Amino acid sequence: MPTKRLLVVVGPTGSGKTDLSIRLALHYAAPILSTDSRQVYRGMLIGTAQPSVEQLQTVEHHFIASHDLKDRLSCGEYEVQALGRLEELFAACDCVVAVGGSGLYVRALCEGMDDLPQADEALREEMNRWLAEEGLGALAEKLRELDPEYYQIVDLNNPARVVRALEVCLQTGMPYSRQRTGERRERPFEIIKIGIDLPREVLYDRINRRVDQMLADGLEAEVWALYPYRELNALQTVGYREFFDYFDGRIGYDEAVELIKRNSRRYAKRQLTWFRRDPEIRWFAPDDDAAIIAYVDSK
Repeated sequence: MPTKRLLVVVGPTGSGKTDLSIRLALHYAAPILSTDSRQVYRGMLIGTAQPSVEQLQTVEHHFIASHDLKDRLSCGEYEVQALGRLEELFAACDCVVAVGGSGLYVRALCEGMDDLPQADEALREEMNRWLAEEGLGALAEKLRELDPEYYQIVDLNNPARVVRALEVCLQTGMPYSRQRTGERRERPFEIIKIGIDLPREVLYDRINRRVDQMLADGLEAEVWALYPYRELNALQTVGYREFFDYFDGRIGYDEAVELIKRNSRRYAKRQLTWFRRDPEIRWFAPDDDAAIIAYVDSK
């Protein structure tokens, strides 16, 4: 019986993961499973750079626009749902391509999540009140004080991640990073990790141009349609929060655009910091298909 293989494509935002994953999926006759914690939501087509209609028709995709904005798909819930979907997919094929830049989703899929204490309801209410009154920046600063190691790699634009890490720190009196044991759960398939590597100046130029294309494609209108739901966790995302501030009159349009570009570049830097800590990732240029396929076939 042939070995089931999961090809995991990772890298920073704007690096070309989607295009590469489709080429690999076509080569290996494989479906694609998204590991992006925002592309999973409906209504966020442009701002999360979901695959186009043509791309979705070219290759079978899973966990793209599959959940309602009001769903809070935690890493643990994603792990359960994604593994269930993989079991179904592997019953029909020998290879699946997983692609996305959400480090915790990738870890949940490949290794499983640590067994951390459940949230204390009173503390959760206090954290949410703190978030509402003082903003995400105040919570991030507290996290930097209590756990500077995790502060360096967490998505600081994601309030759920920041709040959860703070909860664990405050509940246990220990840094969240020290409680992430890294104990790996066995998976019934082989995992091959492929990272996309680009010179920083090239990556940042790609990010800036992609934001411009998103604006041309109607990002502002997309965000405006979601404005009534702006408090939802799914929308605490680069490209949306900046336009919410613009709609609220806090900043001008030009500043919103520049902030989207800046925050996207900063997010890319944090993604690279996260993924470069994983020794299992083999890095390639995004268009080096021959070398990538040769590497996969050698495993």
